[in-house]
Amino acid sequence: MTSNSDKTCILVTGGAGFIGSHLIERLLHRGDRVIALDDLSTGSLRNLSAVIDHENFRFVQDDVRNEGTLSVLIEQADAVFHLAAAVGVQLIVDRPVHTIETNIHGTEVVLNVANKFRTPVLLASTSEVYGKSERVPFREDDDTVLGATRFSRWSYACSKAIDEFLGLAYHDQYGLPVVITRLFNTVGPRQTGQYGMVIPRFVDAALRGDPLTIFGTGTQSRCFGYVGDVVEALMGLMDAPAAFGNVFNIGSTQEVTIDALARRVLELTGSRSETKYISYEQAYGRPFDDMMRRVPDLSRVHATIGWAPTTSLDDILRSVIEDARRRFATA
Repeated sequence: MTSNSDKTCILVTGGAGFIGSHLIERLLHRGDRVIALDDLSTGSLRNLSAVIDHENFRFVQDDVRNEGTLSVLIEQADAVFHLAAAVGVQLIVDRPVHTIETNIHGTEVVLNVANKFRTPVLLASTSEVYGKSERVPFREDDDTVLGATRFSRWSYACSKAIDEFLGLAYHDQYGLPVVITRLFNTVGPRQTGQYGMVIPRFVDAALRGDPLTIFGTGTQSRCFGYVGDVVEALMGLMDAPAAFGNVFNIGSTQEVTIDALARRVLELTGSRSETKYISYEQAYGRPFDDMMRRVPDLSRVHATIGWAPTTSLDDILRSVIEDARRRFATA
C-alpha cells in the first residue's frame, strides 16, 4: 500500500480560483496530494467545496508574494502550478497597481523559491501578451503589439510578458524546469462574470431575463476553451520534460463573434432577453483599447504532448447554463 507521504505533492497557487479549482480536482482524482494557496481576493472557497475535506488536500490562505509561506510550501512540493494572478478585464482596469504587483512580484517569489529547491514550475500566462497583433492565428514566437501605456489594460499584458521573461530566464540561466502556458479565453462551470468574463455574464443575464450587454460593436471575435480541456493540457505539459523552456498556446480554435455568442446563449437558454450595446468607455468608465480577433495556433502543444481541445462551444455553453441554473435554484 502506498503511504500518503509517497504520493506526488503538487502546489497550486491561485487554487481557489476558477481554473485552479478544476485543476485541483483532476490532480486529486489522479492520486496526487495537493496544497492550494490563495488569498481569496478573487478566488472562493465555494470553488473547493467538493475537495475541501479530501484527505490528500490542504488549503492555505495567504498572499503568493509572502516568501516565508512560499518557502515552506514549495519545500514540500514536487511541482508548482503557478496560477495566482489578477484576473478579468474589469479588475485590471479598476486596480492596475494590484495587477502589476501581484503578477510580477508573485512570480518573482515563486521562481526564486522554486529555484532553491529545484522544483519544476508551470507558469500560467495569457493570450493578452499578443496585444493588438493582427497576425492570426497567434503563434508563440510571433511579435507582440501592445497599446499605449495610458490604457491600463495593457499593464496586465506587460506584467504577464515580464512573468514569461522571468520564467525563461530562470530556465536558461539556472536550468530550472519551467514551462509557460498562454491561456486563451477559458470558460466552464464556476466561472464568475464579476470581473467581466463574457460567457457567465451573458448566461446570468439571460436566465434572469435581463438584457445581454455587449461592449463595443459585437463584431470582435474570441475562441473559448473548456476548462476541463485546458486542465488536461496543463497537466500534460508539466509531465513532459520536452516542454520545459518553452511557451505553449492553450485554448480553442473555434472562433465566434460576441454578437453571435449572445444569440447562441439566448437560443440555448430559451431566454427572451434583449441585447444592448454600450461603448467601452461606458462599460469601464475610461477609454479602452481592444483587439478584434484572438485565435491561437495549437500546433506546438499538439506536437509536444498530442493535446487538442475536444469540447465544442455549444457543449461549453450548456455546461455553464446548467451550472448557473443550479446556482440560481439554491440561491
